[in-house]
Amino acid sequence: MLQRIQTVYLLLAVLLSGGLAFFLPFWNESVGVPVKLADMLNGEDNLLRIVPFLFMVSGILSLVTLFLFKNRTRQIIYNRLNIVINFLLLGIVVYHLLMLSGEANVSEKGIGAIIPLVVIVLLALANKAIIKDDKLVKSVDRLR
Repeated sequence: MLQRIQTVYLLLAVLLSGGLAFFLPFWNESVGVPVKLADMLNGEDNLLRIVPFLFMVSGILSLVTLFLFKNRTRQIIYNRLNIVINFLLLGIVVYHLLMLSGEANVSEKGIGAIIPLVVIVLLALANKAIIKDDKLVKSVDRLR
């Protein structure tokens, strides 16, 4: 059902992965120019070129999962796959943040770098609520 709490969690995950991630800066370059996801597509690092695509896949997968409310087991599976994608995103972003040069100066990391972590938490909370609903439905079916 669309009025459950997991809908709120999944909608927030869609907004963060699919929308807000494209507007927030991930880090600042040496000249102070913020790097966003659109800038990563034009960069020379091949590892960073897949980050925007992974964010889009995560947002689309969260949106698809949102509308699979009639099939709770498939929702759980898609959420787990989305969690793995976001762990991969988090690993790539943290790896690149640790490899940035100029750490002797004041390090300026952007807020966009923690989006995968927040999305992981939201997806885990959604999975917990989906499992709770599934147990409730199964317990009601036993009473019939």
